This record gives sequence, C-alpha cells and structure tokens, in this order.
Amino acid sequence: MTTTPITLGLIGAGNIGGTLARLAVAAGHDVVLSNSRGPETLADLVEELGPKARAATAAEAAAAGDVVVVTVPLKSYRDVPVEPLAGKVVIDTNNYYPERDGQIAELDDESTTTSELLQAHLPESHVVKAFNNIYFEHLLTLARPAGSPERSVLAIAGDDDAAKKTAGDFIDSLGYDTHDVGPLAEGWRYQRDTAAYAGLYSTEGDFTTPRQVNAELLTVRLGAAKRYRDEA
Repeated sequence: MTTTPITLGLIGAGNIGGTLARLAVAAGHDVVLSNSRGPETLADLVEELGPKARAATAAEAAAAGDVVVVTVPLKSYRDVPVEPLAGKVVIDTNNYYPERDGQIAELDDESTTTSELLQAHLPESHVVKAFNNIYFEHLLTLARPAGSPERSVLAIAGDDDAAKKTAGDFIDSLGYDTHDVGPLAEGWRYQRDTAAYAGLYSTEGDFTTPRQVNAELLTVRLGAAKRYRDEA
C-alpha cells in the first residue's frame, strides 16, 4: 500500500513520540514536534531527524498536523490544546499510572477509559487509541514493510470509523497492520497490565527481546483481558 505523505504533529516527544517521529520520517512524512519544555530543547532530535522535521509549540504542532499524536503523561491531558485539533484525527498513546498521574476517580472505578478522557477534552476531534501497549524500542525494531510475513499488528480503538481508517493508513505506512478493537470504551482491553499490554511484544520471559505479534495472538490476548476489579 502506498500512503500519501502527511504532516504528523506530535504533542510530546519522549520515548514513544521520538520513536514515532523516526518511523514517520523514514516513511516519508513531515514531522512537527513539541514538548512541555519548549522547541529549543528538541534541537538535537530535529537535527537527527533531518530536514523533514521541525520543532514548535504544542499549539503549532496541533495546527500543523494532518494527524496528531498525543503522547504526554496522562496527568497533563488537560494541557493539550483544543481549538487547533478540532476536526482532526488525534492518536492517543496514554496509559494510567496512579503513582505518576495521581488518582483519577473515574479510572479507578473503571467508569471510563484514558482515551475517553482525552476525547471528552477534545469534543470536536476524533480520538483513536494506539501505540500505548508496545515498548518504544520494540515499536522501532518490529516495523516491517507491507506484505512482510514478519509484520506485527497493533490494536486501535475509536468511535469514528473514518478516523480509524486514517489512523490505520498512517500506522500501515510506519510498518504495522492494525486490528480494530471497537469503540474507545473497549480500549481498556489493552491498557496497562492487561494480557495485551507491552509484554505481548516481548519474548516470553525476556522483555528485552521483541517478538512478532500476529492478529491471531493479539485477538486471543484481547479476549483474555480482565477488568482490574476482576483480577483480585
């Protein structure tokens, strides 16, 4: 499949953000990066990525992106700019870590999910949950061309089918197939510490070694997911 190059906006440029920037540039996309510390702190990464990348503020990255990835600590999701993301596909990589993010009552009682929180914050955007359940180093090393027998599949969830198609096409260009889990409410199936979380893409017993994950294995693990309240 040939994907038309796009501009990827990144709100957050940590491990996952930096990895996605590298994959996107390698796939021929332009990248506009941002973080909470200011564009000047991204100079080394931009130099590494080359002429298809530049640094900006979060609002500028949001405005520039045809697709925008939000990859910030969950506790900071309310800082994501709203207006420049209206009408856009926003890929959310968030996970909930109470020791980092503080206690969030509606996640603790499992009445909502992380990506639904971001969707509520961005009511005019189309949020798709992806990239939250794979270690950033494995995300880089497991990417394969379309049609490769060694290609892995990533889970996506979202409330808008067209947005999931857009996100899927972008993810395809980076080197992965996608598996549609359903609406954002089903995103809990690959949240932190579930059977389909980051260890899935690692060799059993050796987290440092990545392994290919096909659709069959991912489907089995998604089906084995348990709510936190049911794990006791």
